[in-house]
Amino acid sequence: MSQQFLLQGEKPTEEKRNILQESARIARGEVTDLAKLDVSAFDAAIIPGGFGVAKNLSDWAVKNKNCTIQPHLEKLIKDFHKAGKPLGMCCISPVLAAKLLPGCELTMGQDKECEKWPYAQTAGAMKDMGCKHVNKDVDEAHVDVKNKLVTTCAFMCNAPFHKVFDGIGVMVQETLKLA
Repeated sequence: MSQQFLLQGEKPTEEKRNILQESARIARGEVTDLAKLDVSAFDAAIIPGGFGVAKNLSDWAVKNKNCTIQPHLEKLIKDFHKAGKPLGMCCISPVLAAKLLPGCELTMGQDKECEKWPYAQTAGAMKDMGCKHVNKDVDEAHVDVKNKLVTTCAFMCNAPFHKVFDGIGVMVQETLKLA
């Protein structure tokens, strides 16, 4: 039953929602439109993953490597990269870097599918997009020093929450070291 629920949750819906309102609801506070973000006011950017990245901030869930990215997010990633400021990405969000930073190095976890790594085929898509995929465990992160990009797999792995938490913590620490 839970597997069926997960598979249904991965499918895009026709329902229309306001991303700013949903973000504020989830954050339980005020949020700011990405269009108003001033890159010079920040030392780094961390982009969490989740279905919102694959469905709302891009159309990866439908188009995979032929996806498009929400224009304000695309500009943010390109502007941070151009400014030499680090980017941290976890879970599915490294696909954004794969699309926008050709030749970057990243991790989606492992490239061999099994019960622990049900989304390992995503690593192949990263390679097809011209990126170098580096196999890492859930509690690790990969640092692409040249592109100032730090990635970790997070929930691309079936692992206990504390292991996912540890990997995200490593990603945050490594991103801040590059700032």
